[in-house]
Amino acid sequence: MSAEPPVPRPGGRSARVRAAVHQAVIELLSEPGAGELTLPAVAARAGVNPSSVYRRWGSKEALLADVAVTLLESTWPLPDTGSLRGDLTEWITPAFADFASPSSQLILRALLMSTTDVAEIGAERRTHLERRGREIDQMLARAAARGEPSFNREQVLDLILGPLYMRALFGSVPSSPTYVTGLVDRLFDRRPAQAPDSASTADTESGS
Repeated sequence: MSAEPPVPRPGGRSARVRAAVHQAVIELLSEPGAGELTLPAVAARAGVNPSSVYRRWGSKEALLADVAVTLLESTWPLPDTGSLRGDLTEWITPAFADFASPSSQLILRALLMSTTDVAEIGAERRTHLERRGREIDQMLARAAARGEPSFNREQVLDLILGPLYMRALFGSVPSSPTYVTGLVDRLFDRRPAQAPDSASTADTESGS
């Protein structure tokens, strides 16, 4: 009887290296001279071989994008509270806490300032935004099925996520959690018409 292949350990060495490198980036960005952040410096702080860092990330921009996306996605569960207002509030609250942290703001600003070629981090950003977009669509679809007011993905991005990202980039995220409810309230106060490319508009037109 042939032996079964070993079951891989969760995470393993690769996950430990990634976590150590991410932590090294956060620490170095918090110190004077963060503008001189280099992959060799990150490798030295993380205690790993520089070739491992170059092989996995290839550039400072790609590493910063990986750290930023990982940080922003670490505590964003998709809620199901029974109402769109509740879902959006619970969905954005962990992001508010992440964005309010100094380490998140440092990473986002470093990523913005260091990037000259969007192709370097395009895949990371697209993956992140597509995932967030799917989550928004899922919440909106559930709300539509319950007969709640209809919005589209662009409205949620423009009125809720957009302001939060901009404040994080400029280091001005308010300390009060009521800022989150205020963003959600803005969406419901507008009740704007459907965007031309929204799925709900297409459904309406096809049924008319």
